[in-house]
Amino acid sequence: MNRFNPEFEQALARRRFIQAAAGGTVIMALGSLYVLSDDLTREAKAQTRNDGRPRLPPGQRVIEALKPMGGEPGDPSPGNYRLRVHGEVDAPFELGFAELLALPQIEQALDVHCVTTWSVLGAKWQGVRVADLAERAKLKKSARYVIFEAAHGYTSNVALRDALKPSVMVAHRLNGTPLARAHGAPVRAVLPEFYFWKSAKWLTGIRFSSHDEPGYWETRGYSNHADPWKEERYA
Repeated sequence: MNRFNPEFEQALARRRFIQAAAGGTVIMALGSLYVLSDDLTREAKAQTRNDGRPRLPPGQRVIEALKPMGGEPGDPSPGNYRLRVHGEVDAPFELGFAELLALPQIEQALDVHCVTTWSVLGAKWQGVRVADLAERAKLKKSARYVIFEAAHGYTSNVALRDALKPSVMVAHRLNGTPLARAHGAPVRAVLPEFYFWKSAKWLTGIRFSSHDEPGYWETRGYSNHADPWKEERYA
């Protein structure tokens, strides 16, 4: 967890309230939300997490709203949605969107860090922990890695121990509203301890594997581990 500065968090909350209240004005001025904030960056650099790491990884600067960052969208319809949990498990299963919502839900304020050097702090995500899905699937002893599967064949990979951390989740809401299509609607993965490409949008499957399988960006020259605090941007 982070040791948040109350005044800093209140400033973020005020900005988000103004954005929500402005309605159409926010849409017209959307580009301004992506401007790097030197003040927020400076304040974030002065903060530390409970694990002793600085809150803001090296080389990062703070923006106020999550950037879409492209990708080929999947089907955004909750009615058509299916999440497959499979692989090295004894009890594979599939969930529709309503079934996902019926599971125990969590809401977490998490920082996210993009390899392109922007960070968003304290974004509020709601969804289901990957660890809870893994427990239901009954992992085999052979499970060592997790492959997040998304629309059009996109994948990202992490070690099992990292996927089962309490902060890793399958999210369907951001800052109190359903995910926008550009952010992966209806469901995306969120892995805040890694560069954000690991947090696959338009998530369709969670596959437990006995061996590592580098994903879309990992096979194109990006780091297989992707730790922002070590600046593991490229292989």
